[in-house]
Amino acid sequence: MPEKKDTLMLRANVEMTAASLEAIVENAKKLSGPDEKGVYRVDTAEKVNEMISRFLLENDFESFVKNIDNYRR
Repeated sequence: MPEKKDTLMLRANVEMTAASLEAIVENAKKLSGPDEKGVYRVDTAEKVNEMISRFLLENDFESFVKNIDNYRR
């Protein structure tokens, strides 16, 4: 992950495919593993936050939003 910049935590609605969400949940469960009772104790909503935030930082979202041409569809 790139060097951490000054950032803000925002709450937003994000549109993504169901397959993307399923992959995040599946991989988060694989990484955390079940507890002794077989229950997965992982905050999948937080994992979605981490994945999107990391993607935005690594793919230079800041430059993207500074370009006015990206505001036109």
